Amino acid sequence: MSDQYVADRIALMDVMATYAKGVDERDLKLYRSCFTDDVEVVGFGAETFHGGDAWTTYVTDALKQFGATQHMLGPQLATIDGDKAHCRTDVQAQHYMANDPKTTLTLWATYLTDMVRINGQWKIKRHELVSRGTRIQTDQ
Repeated sequence: MSDQYVADRIALMDVMATYAKGVDERDLKLYRSCFTDDVEVVGFGAETFHGGDAWTTYVTDALKQFGATQHMLGPQLATIDGDKAHCRTDVQAQHYMANDPKTTLTLWATYLTDMVRINGQWKIKRHELVSRGTRIQTDQ
C-alpha cells in the first residue's frame, strides 16, 4: 500500500466529512467547495441536478424545513484509479423539523459518489443518494 494511496483514502473521507459538516453547520460555502462545477446529483427526489451552484441552491432551500441536522457517516469503501475515485459511504441523518422540533426525520441511506482530483484536491463529480429507509418520530 503506497503512501499516495493512503493519502488519497484520507482525502476522500475528508471530502465526505466536509460535506456533512457543511450541511450540519449550515456553511454552504464550505459545502459547495466539495463539488465540481459540473457535478451531477441524483436520488434526492425526482429531479437530477446539474452543477454545483444549482445543487447548493436546492440544498439551501431544502434546509429551511429543518432545524438541527446531523449526518453520521459510516466507513467508506473507495476504488481509486489515478485521478478518479468511486466511493460508497453509508449515512444515517437526523433532521429536526423547524416548525416542530419534537419531530425528527431519520434517513438511512448510502451515498454512491464519483470523485475527481482537480489541482490536487478531490471533488465530487457525481453524487447519488440510495435511500434505505426513513422514519418520522414525534416525541410526546
